[in-house]
Amino acid sequence: MKKKALITLLTLIIVLAFTACGKDEKKDDKTIKVGANIVPHAEILEYVKPILKEKGITLEIVKLEDSITPNTGVIEGSLDANYFQHVPYLEQFNKENGSSLVSIGAIHYEPFGVYAGRTKDLKDLPDGAIIAVPNNVTNEARALLLLAQEGIITLKDGAGITATIGDIASNPKNIQFKELAPEQLVAALPDVDVAVINGNYAIEGGLHVSQALAVEANDGLAAQTYGNIIATTAAKKDNEALKVLVEVLQSEDVKKYIEGKYDGAVVPLK
Repeated sequence: MKKKALITLLTLIIVLAFTACGKDEKKDDKTIKVGANIVPHAEILEYVKPILKEKGITLEIVKLEDSITPNTGVIEGSLDANYFQHVPYLEQFNKENGSSLVSIGAIHYEPFGVYAGRTKDLKDLPDGAIIAVPNNVTNEARALLLLAQEGIITLKDGAGITATIGDIASNPKNIQFKELAPEQLVAALPDVDVAVINGNYAIEGGLHVSQALAVEANDGLAAQTYGNIIATTAAKKDNEALKVLVEVLQSEDVKKYIEGKYDGAVVPLK
């Protein structure tokens, strides 16, 4: 009887151990899938991946090159969150698609720049020059504001972050605008005089902010308005793993990494 009781006791201990282990594994199995543009977003996520692992969170990074599927993936549930856009773009997307995605934290800012194509100095822009700009509403407005900042055009009073080519009040050089998908702007440089390019696509295309003919100020309205965010659904905005992701991305460690790696082309938000 003693032997039988001992075997029973040992069996019970083993069962309880496996049960407890299973519970712990389930508790620690926090996996989040985040869609991101390749540069710099996915690179930054790769940096924080081991940091999150130490906190019991597994980060799966889905690299995407366009500006639509990161949001549709979150809406459909194949992604838990995304990291590629700013709030004005998110709001425009929600408006156009009847969605309700939300920001749960701003991480960094990518200064827009005017980059040389056939013309190497803005002072030398010829009459009828061709300038390539992003073709989505929020980024086109940002490009036009930068051109207005440089005195190339003027915009109508009140034209702000939703400005379009139709809001140009004066165009003394008769600039011709070529509207292209943001990811196509670098490739278009040989065919235009200059292009106004998103920071991430400039980096991906091998350009450096120091090469830009004009750049948005890091402490201006653009920096406050166009910070790149972590976005998710309203239902997941309080997800603990996503909250930890934002905390890590906003940490001093990650700020130093961004400053060291991108040398002004990507600016951590304070």
